[in-house]
Amino acid sequence: MKKFALIAGIVIILGLITLVVAQDGTGGDDLANQFAGKVPAPAFPTGLDWLNVPAPLTFEALRGKIVLLDFWTYGCINCIHMIPVLEQVENKYADELVVIGVHSAKFENEGQTENIRQIVQRYDLHHPVINDHDFAVWGTFAPFGVQAWPTFVVIDPRGNILAVQPGELPFEAFDRVIGGMVQYFDATSEINRDPIELALEGDASPNTALAFPGKVLADPATNRLFITDTNHHRIVIADLLTYEVLDVIGNGSRGFTNGSYEDTTFNKPQGVALEGNTLYIADTNNHAVRSVDLSTREVSTIAGTGQQSRLRDASGPADMIAISSPWDVAVGDGILYIAMAGPHQIWSLDLGTNLIQPLIGSGQEGMVDGLLRDAQLAQPSGLFYENGLLYFADSESSTIRVADIPNGEVHTLAGTYENNLFNFGDVDGIVGTSRLQHALGVVGDESGILYVADTYNSRIKLLNPETKEITTLFGLGGATGGFRDGGADVAEFDEPGGLSYANDKLYIADTNNHAIRVIDLPTKTVSTITFPNPEMLQIGESPTVVAGNSALGEQMSLPEQIVAAGEGEIVLNIVLPEGYKLNNLAPFTSTWTSSGDAIVIDEANRKQQIIEPQSPIRVPVTLAEGDDVLHGELTIYYCEAVLESLCFIDQVSIDVPVTVAANGVGSEITLERSITPPTLPDGNGL
Repeated sequence: MKKFALIAGIVIILGLITLVVAQDGTGGDDLANQFAGKVPAPAFPTGLDWLNVPAPLTFEALRGKIVLLDFWTYGCINCIHMIPVLEQVENKYADELVVIGVHSAKFENEGQTENIRQIVQRYDLHHPVINDHDFAVWGTFAPFGVQAWPTFVVIDPRGNILAVQPGELPFEAFDRVIGGMVQYFDATSEINRDPIELALEGDASPNTALAFPGKVLADPATNRLFITDTNHHRIVIADLLTYEVLDVIGNGSRGFTNGSYEDTTFNKPQGVALEGNTLYIADTNNHAVRSVDLSTREVSTIAGTGQQSRLRDASGPADMIAISSPWDVAVGDGILYIAMAGPHQIWSLDLGTNLIQPLIGSGQEGMVDGLLRDAQLAQPSGLFYENGLLYFADSESSTIRVADIPNGEVHTLAGTYENNLFNFGDVDGIVGTSRLQHALGVVGDESGILYVADTYNSRIKLLNPETKEITTLFGLGGATGGFRDGGADVAEFDEPGGLSYANDKLYIADTNNHAIRVIDLPTKTVSTITFPNPEMLQIGESPTVVAGNSALGEQMSLPEQIVAAGEGEIVLNIVLPEGYKLNNLAPFTSTWTSSGDAIVIDEANRKQQIIEPQSPIRVPVTLAEGDDVLHGELTIYYCEAVLESLCFIDQVSIDVPVTVAANGVGSEITLERSITPPTLPDGNGL
């Protein structure tokens, strides 16, 4: 009966047949009824962006393959939980199965192809992914039961739908059904084991010093900066003043082992908290909390078993209780608070007794204030504790909330009051009218002011907890974010996930930019941390390490150009010194605007992101007689060509006056960016 329950957990046969997997392995009509569908799968709509494949796929071309559609959205914790399960299924049935991720976005930000490309890289997805931003694929499968994230659709080698099931499912359920399908369709000689052609978007960890850093913690008392280098599965310790790398916790491999810094492994760690000389780490994908003795350089596990829990009310010795997706941690008054994103709760771990239990949230996903255990949370992902008040970024409700621990109540400070997880946006103002979009971080200063990482809006915001008013502090927003230092009028971020405050500075884990940014609050300027000894961050034989940018924020003014009216081009030549090349993994980005009407740039061409740039880079424009100024914002990644041991970022603004006239020669506005690599410190401060 247990095996039958697992199978029943995955398969709903659309009212056509009842699935009962044969226990004795017999064939014939019984297997046909169990493992062959009867309703043809609807064709994929055209005009959608596909990732990880050179061209869109069709069910006709996939004949002979078992196809598993995964309807997901990348901020959903239940969808994230299924990624390792799908990886396990893909590995076992690599020749017979094709998984296709159908990314039907909840948030506006999640619907952008470039953002999905980042997620494909962040979560190391090696199967095709469709950007179903308008729910076109979802709509064609909705009549068959696709109504929630995640939902799985199993399609047989003949192109017929066999099963549809929402929710988190165990590997055993997939294994039983797909294994049975392989057995049946092998017997009919219909399985096609030829590999499909892939065009993978990149490795899990890009060739940057940091890879999708999730959180950051500044400790002014000891002048240390702790950085969660999430996709490198490690914690980086840097000097808070010089940014010299002091130590690295974890060897960079994905795993779940304790021991010395060099032997320890993590699996996509997120938040950290410091108490004395002990560092606590939310080891998210290991479903564990780790403890680091910074004196002895030893790592141990203090909570979780390494297995994901499905329970919401477990309690007991912390190292014996399974937990689910801890995303952040905070320490206060002898208690370690854990943002348990998986069950939509916040748990407490008594550091004196080592007992763990749910503290805040019923476990039902929602946005409901009230008593601590009655309140409904939605994927809490960022914590800040101060004087009995536990502030938290409740990401899926797009709110900032506070748990008043002494009085036992939860209140909302920013975002909506309504129990509606689709009330998101980018609106400053008081609670109830303000809107955030999947905020992941919150921190406070000594005056009581809070700062918020409004992640999917790519902004940093200021929240007054007394007036419950939130205002944008830094970041230009936009659906795909950006990367630029400078003042509040120009600085850009890309899905910042965490932040910390110390000495009038905010430290930002700028996740999609693979960087730690610093906001100097008195001067209202943003800078990017450069490590003077980047070789400390190289993992094994990894070929490249980003070393920083000597030209961040540089502005150039070029001489006037006179061109002829008509269809034309911006032609950008990037000149690198001998021994350097453009980085073919990190995207070249550019934004083009004009101050007048003489240079007309189509909306589709105003912003570029090119994964493998080739110089010169060309942008089509339309030229009309008159005077204008062309403005370009460029971010260029480049590396040493031979050793490939260091990579750099060049960021520059270019202005060029342009006259479009009858006597103009040619229709190309020619720009040149000549780059000189920076001179790095030698690690001794010289």
